[in-house]
Amino acid sequence: MTRAKPGPKMEPEWAALISAARAASRRAHAPYSQLRVGAAIAGRSGRSFRGCNVENSSFGLTVCAERAAVFRAVAEGERSFTRLVIYTPDAGPLAPCGACRQVLAEFCCDLTIVSVGRDGARRRYRLADLLPYAFSWPAGEDAGAAEAKTQGAGATD
Repeated sequence: MTRAKPGPKMEPEWAALISAARAASRRAHAPYSQLRVGAAIAGRSGRSFRGCNVENSSFGLTVCAERAAVFRAVAEGERSFTRLVIYTPDAGPLAPCGACRQVLAEFCCDLTIVSVGRDGARRRYRLADLLPYAFSWPAGEDAGAAEAKTQGAGATD
């Protein structure tokens, strides 16, 4: 994990994802925590997908922004990812929760994540550092092997 100073210039690909995640955070449904989160994930195809957190009064049914973005991407045929941005105007930079880490690892064990928080504070993570021993199936198969299978499986319309 590295900490960047607020507001540094980033590559255009990151800037576009940050903008998309910021826009997604405005649509968050967070009446309980008041923590609005948006995410944008870039697929290997060049397309990007947004998601926001959607809270529920039955808290266990809440869906995080990162998972919402991945689920949208998969529903639209993308299964391999290169970058993820998490954005919240309500707190410091956030790392993905455990459930989000596992969902991300299903599709890409080597993912760079930039989290942007209040006042533009940023942190950069690698998914492999956040979740070094992701669960995979069949039992005992490493996440890299599972990722290779996922990349080889094409979606059909």
